[in-house]
Amino acid sequence: MSTSEGSAPPFIDPDAWVAPDATVAGDVRICAGSRIMNGARLVAEGGSTIRIGRNCIVLENAVIRATSRHDCKIGDHCLIGPNTHVVGAEIEDEVFIATGAAVFHGAQVGHGSEVRVNGTVHLRTRLEPGSTVPIGWVAVGDPARILSADQHEAIWTIQKPLDFPGFVYGVDRNAPDVMKTITQRLSESLGERQVTAAGAPTVPGL
Repeated sequence: MSTSEGSAPPFIDPDAWVAPDATVAGDVRICAGSRIMNGARLVAEGGSTIRIGRNCIVLENAVIRATSRHDCKIGDHCLIGPNTHVVGAEIEDEVFIATGAAVFHGAQVGHGSEVRVNGTVHLRTRLEPGSTVPIGWVAVGDPARILSADQHEAIWTIQKPLDFPGFVYGVDRNAPDVMKTITQRLSESLGERQVTAAGAPTVPGL
């Protein structure tokens, strides 16, 4: 299903394919040769953009999101595995994001990198080209440190100054009622979405 949010409909190259039960919503551009498989969700919210390069494969139940503060770009020849979550990040060419991995807002994943099963690339983290995040490990910081998930204190020491609430939602971590503020803002912004089902126009050569 392709839908538009406001005045920005998706654009799908004639040589791309989107499964009938996938969702492509908002200002999303999908280039030639790319395949969006069953149950995948590509959603560009609040005037943001998603760009999917050439010959990318987005497998079942993957979620790729952009928000009003963070666009999302996937380069050419990328494989986005099942049940992955990529939001507001930049993925360069020939990257493999394996099953269940997560890549967060403002992250940059360099050319030819791999984020293996259940790996995490945290917000504002920069992975150098050719990097590997092992199964279940966490990449955090700029440049990234790659740490096992049991090293919580070391991860938090780097992650805390990256300021998830401020960078993602514009909310001061130390303000009172942080979660009330975040969820109220999200409720209001998501409630304003005017999603109208429509067939996606195609753009030759996109």
